[in-house]
Amino acid sequence: MNHEQHTIEQLRRSLNLSVTLNVLMALVMFLGIVVSLTDSWPKWEPENWFKSKGAPSPYSVENHETPDSMTLAVARKLTLWQGKNADYAPANDTGDLIRYGRDLIANTAAYLGPKGSVAHITNGLNCQNCHLDAGTRPWGNNYGAVASTYPKFRERSGTEEDLYKRVSDCMERSLNGKTLPPDSREMQAMMQYINWLGRDVPKNEVPNGTGIVALPFLTRAADPAKGKEIYAAKCASCHAPDGQGLLSPDGKTYAYPPLWGAHSYNIGAGLYRLSRFAGYVKYNMPFGATYQNPQLSDEECWDVAAFVNSQPRPGMDISADWPNLLGKPVDHPFGPFADSFSEKQHKFGPFQPIKDKIAALKQAK
Repeated sequence: MNHEQHTIEQLRRSLNLSVTLNVLMALVMFLGIVVSLTDSWPKWEPENWFKSKGAPSPYSVENHETPDSMTLAVARKLTLWQGKNADYAPANDTGDLIRYGRDLIANTAAYLGPKGSVAHITNGLNCQNCHLDAGTRPWGNNYGAVASTYPKFRERSGTEEDLYKRVSDCMERSLNGKTLPPDSREMQAMMQYINWLGRDVPKNEVPNGTGIVALPFLTRAADPAKGKEIYAAKCASCHAPDGQGLLSPDGKTYAYPPLWGAHSYNIGAGLYRLSRFAGYVKYNMPFGATYQNPQLSDEECWDVAAFVNSQPRPGMDISADWPNLLGKPVDHPFGPFADSFSEKQHKFGPFQPIKDKIAALKQAK
């Protein structure tokens, strides 16, 4: 490279450096202007923003004890309880007993029904015909609150009941059969399974989505005639026009359970009360219905419940039930009652006048 070329190259490098320095200086000046402008903008203050909206701030310390406790409490309120699959139970003897309990709930008749492999003490229904998905489905009459609330006082017996009593009631009423000894492997397995499902629920807490949804009362009596039409259109394809269900090919269990007759629940079962049956139907029936996608209106649920529970079914000695008449449910259809309403109104409604009367009697007591 000669002297002239060397001089040109030096000038080119100096020019590039000068341009780069000018660009950097301009950028610094621009950032300084932006910073000075933003100092005068309203600041984002979460506490004040929530306060201006009349809402408590989730950032506020006084709104929760710790982030973890707040998160868990909100989550429990916003989400529905759903039981875990028992396949996740421990891989040991206790886990095996839990899984056996799950199988007994899901396939009760195969073990304890008229052709059961262990005993012949129930009517052929499975526990999960009432407690869907082996007691794990949201709003499917699940077991979410059983472990957390038992033992507890129940008005039906007028005594404090433990889990054994609770399971025995189902076997004697919904399964129209006999209970098992408390120390039997089958009873221990079912209780272990139910307790395992609810192991994470705090004591005395009832999770959202537990049990059966409570439907608003109708302002009229539920109508069995209307319910008959609904049953024919929406239910008979599975449960059969005569309500006797569909027996599985093995001849031991039902693919679709009978809703009345000799192999259905007796008059002492919870589902014999219209409010329980109607609430059960709302988020679970007909086939394919869920709490996100119910298929029947509230009125249709009440009316089909009135039709089904007007059909013949096994009896039971329930004379000792509900010893405190003021604690008897408004839709329990058998007297005596603390009020003057008829058995017919206690069965079909309207129920709000009965509820109001009972409330007044309790207040006056």
